[in-house]
Amino acid sequence: MSIKISETLTFECETGNYHTFCPISCVAWLYQKIEDSFFLVVGTKTCGYFLQNALGVMIFAEPRYAMAELEEGDISAQLNDYQELKRLCVQIKKARNPSVIIWIGTCTTEIIKMDLEGMAPKLESDVGIPIVVARANGLDYAFTQGEDTVLAAMAHRCPDRELAPAKESQEIENKSISKNKISLVLFGSLPSTVASQLGLELKRQSINVSGWLPAQRYTDLPILGDGVYVCGVNPFLSRTATTLMRRRKCKLIGAPFPIGPDGTRAWIEKICSVFGIQAQGLGEREQQVWNNLKNYLDLVRGKSVFFMGDNLLEISSARFLIRCGMIVYEIGIPYMDKRYQAAELAFLRTTCNGMCVPMPRIVEKPDNYSQIQRVRELRPDLAITGMAHANPLEARGISTKWSVEFTFAQIHGFANAKDILELVTRPLRRNNNLGNSNWTDLVKET
Repeated sequence: MSIKISETLTFECETGNYHTFCPISCVAWLYQKIEDSFFLVVGTKTCGYFLQNALGVMIFAEPRYAMAELEEGDISAQLNDYQELKRLCVQIKKARNPSVIIWIGTCTTEIIKMDLEGMAPKLESDVGIPIVVARANGLDYAFTQGEDTVLAAMAHRCPDRELAPAKESQEIENKSISKNKISLVLFGSLPSTVASQLGLELKRQSINVSGWLPAQRYTDLPILGDGVYVCGVNPFLSRTATTLMRRRKCKLIGAPFPIGPDGTRAWIEKICSVFGIQAQGLGEREQQVWNNLKNYLDLVRGKSVFFMGDNLLEISSARFLIRCGMIVYEIGIPYMDKRYQAAELAFLRTTCNGMCVPMPRIVEKPDNYSQIQRVRELRPDLAITGMAHANPLEARGISTKWSVEFTFAQIHGFANAKDILELVTRPLRRNNNLGNSNWTDLVKET
C-alpha cells in the first residue's frame, strides 16, 4: 500500500507488528522529570522484570515508581481491583506523599478490560491525591508513545486560562509577548538543562516561554486555553498535540523539531514567524555549530545508514544525517501522524533537494522479515535499530546502533548536535580502529 504526499515524497505501509521497546519504559525519564510525582505501573510480573532490568542501569537515586502486580486472582476477577489499588495508593501517600499518582496501564489491563479510568476519580476523592490514568500498552503503542499518552492525560489537568485565579491570570499576561496577550507553552519531556537551553534561544529572540508540559512539578502545570500557542519538541507526541488543540482549544505551531542545528534553527524561525518576530542571528549560530562538527562530518560524509524503526525519532534523525552528508537508504518508523509531522516531512524534502540526493524510502510499520532482507541486500555502513536485532545484524557484518540510546541522550538544540554524531560515529570509529589495529593493540587499549 502506497500513499503519495507529493511527487517526491512517498510512504509505504507494510502493516507489520511493532518491533519496539515497551512503552511502559517512559516511566524511566518521566518520574525524573516530574519531581513530585509517583508512577504506579499496573501489570504482571513480566512488566516488573522488564522495568527492573531495563531501567535498573538508569537509576542513581531511589525511584518514585512501583509495580501493582496482577496475580491470578486479579486476572480471573476474584479480587476487588478498587480495594487493591486503594490499598497501594494509601501506602504510597503515607510513604512518599506525592502531588500526583500516575497509573500506567499495560497489555494485561487492556486484555482483562480493567476499568482504570472508571476507578480513578472515586479513588482520587477517597485518597485525596490527584490520580492520572495513562495507557502505555505494547499492543497499541510503540516505544516513546508511552510519554505521549501520559502527557495527553496530564493536559486535561492543566489550569484553564478562562478559569485561572486573578493572580495567575495576571502572571500569564506579564509573560505574554504580544499585544494580543498570547503565550507560548512547549510540550515534551526534556532534561532541565536542555529545556533551559531552548528557552534561552527563544529568549534571545524576545520570546518568553510561559510553561512546559510536563512541568518540573505537577503543581506548576501550565495554563492552557484559547489564545495559548503550543509547540512540540518531539515527533512522537501527536496524541498530546491533538488533545491540546481539540480539548484545550490551544493553537498548535507546526514546526520541524529542534534536533540538529538545522532543525533547531527551523524550529525557532517558525515560532518567531507565528509571533511576527524577525529572527536574528540564527544563520551565524547554526553555521558556528556546523564548523564545530567538522571532524564528525568528515567521518560520516558518504556513509550509508538504514533506520529500522523503533522510537519515532527516525524522520528528524534521518533529516539531520542527510544534512551531514550521509546516505539514508530507508526510514522505518512504527507509526507516524502525517499532520503532526508535516513540517518535518517538508523539511526532509527540502534538505534532500538541497543536498542533491533522492528522498529515502519511508516505511510505516515495517514488516520485520522483509526489512531484514533489505538490510542484507543494501549492506549499509550503519543500521539504527531496536536492541532485538542488533546482535544478529552485527553477526552478519552490519554495524548497528541502538535506537533507544537516541531516546535517552540529549539530542535537542544547537548545543547537543555533537551528541547525535557521537552516537552515530561510535560504531564507525570502532570499525576503523579494528581495521587499523591488530589484536594485541586492541587488548592494550582495553
